[in-house]
Amino acid sequence: MARTFRRKRSMEAVSEINVTPLIDLAFALLIIFMITTPLLEQTIPLNLPKEEQRDQPSRSDMEIQVISIDEGGQVYWGKEPISLVKLDDMLNGLSTRPEPPVLSIRGDAAIQYQKIIDVLNLVKKHKLSRISLDTQVR
Repeated sequence: MARTFRRKRSMEAVSEINVTPLIDLAFALLIIFMITTPLLEQTIPLNLPKEEQRDQPSRSDMEIQVISIDEGGQVYWGKEPISLVKLDDMLNGLSTRPEPPVLSIRGDAAIQYQKIIDVLNLVKKHKLSRISLDTQVR
């Protein structure tokens, strides 16, 4: 069992595939999608109220449901326009879950404050306590 240490001829074909560039590309695409996905979720164009910039706690892997109220007072569940009665039914379904999602409430800055209070009253009625009120940073 003697080993021979010979150089390969330069004209021989390479039988291995270098996968390092493919792995780098996969990680780069993963990072791009992780950054752009939260930006795509905000679909209803709203003029959100402004607040002073502060450090936001990082969100872990938690389910978030978005409730939006546009300047006309129309309530949206994600992208779908709904009435307050249907919102009440949907919140009732969420309250029966063992781990209810975080409710992100987005209200246009131009609407009457009472519209947001109406939605918050429905949330409190079903004893859902994980609420986030979205604002813009000045």
